[in-house]
Amino acid sequence: MIEKLRAAHQKLRSEIGKVIVGQEKVLDELLMAIFCRSHALLMGVPGLAKTLMVSTLAQALDLSFKRIQFTPDLMPSDITGSEVIQDDPVTRERMFKFMAGPIFANIVLADEINRTPPKTQAALLEAMQERKASIGGTDHLMKSPFFVLATQNPIEQEGTYPLPEAQLDRFLFLIKVDYPTADEEEQIMRMGTSDTKVTISPVLSGEDIIGLQQIVRRVPVSDKVFAFAKRVTRLSRPGTPEAAEFVQKWLTWGAGPRASMNLILAAKAHALLRGSNHVAGDDVVAVATPILRHRLILNFAAQSEGVTVDDVIRQLVKAAAKAVAA
Repeated sequence: MIEKLRAAHQKLRSEIGKVIVGQEKVLDELLMAIFCRSHALLMGVPGLAKTLMVSTLAQALDLSFKRIQFTPDLMPSDITGSEVIQDDPVTRERMFKFMAGPIFANIVLADEINRTPPKTQAALLEAMQERKASIGGTDHLMKSPFFVLATQNPIEQEGTYPLPEAQLDRFLFLIKVDYPTADEEEQIMRMGTSDTKVTISPVLSGEDIIGLQQIVRRVPVSDKVFAFAKRVTRLSRPGTPEAAEFVQKWLTWGAGPRASMNLILAAKAHALLRGSNHVAGDDVVAVATPILRHRLILNFAAQSEGVTVDDVIRQLVKAAAKAVAA
């Protein structure tokens, strides 16, 4: 199964590479989130092919895909669906029939999730966590596998509703999408302005992904790696005896136990993607930044000194490594 996952990973990269130039790290993090049976939040300026990447990934995974464009007037029923009255053509009786919304797909792209009010955000987040939607007193289960990919635009803050920290915590990764390199940008210009049509071949089916999700959870982890991941999160909590000195200075809030679990789970997926059948400390280091990025809250002192969340995470990983080695 590990060999199958490695082969599928390489094939997925080449299939998606037909449409998306570069962004291998972003793609790997998306795949890790899928294999961990979790969700991801993509952050990047407009025009970086975030939407195209997700739709291409859905084609390569042979999964159903729906895109929801979030707007300030979007209602919860617009995404979950609603019950409508219909006439039975035979008995002429009127009855309620459930019309499923776009959330009932394998991969759901929540485009610009911070553009919609909290009520609609909450409906999406219930489906993410519980994997069901309650409509008219009836629970409707999500399709399996089910994966929500939300995007946020970090530039525009007018007329937006930022996700609360408790809701951000539901996402496994906060993935930053950066600008392409000069060579990649030229390739994008050439591909995007030509009339060549590209077909994406499916690499994995829904059943394959469910099987691989179970394999990820079986990857063994040593006590030392558990201790290292635990130390990373415990060092990040200001106001506790174990907090690092720079954490007391720069953070108002640290990572909770969900971050500790996710560090191990994502490290298992990372180990499999690189071809290993056990988790090493380097796997935890590789996934620490996208996992902790949206779980640590900087205070004013850090912002005034120009310290970023990524800087704090790098220091946390170094301090945890020293503590475990000692």
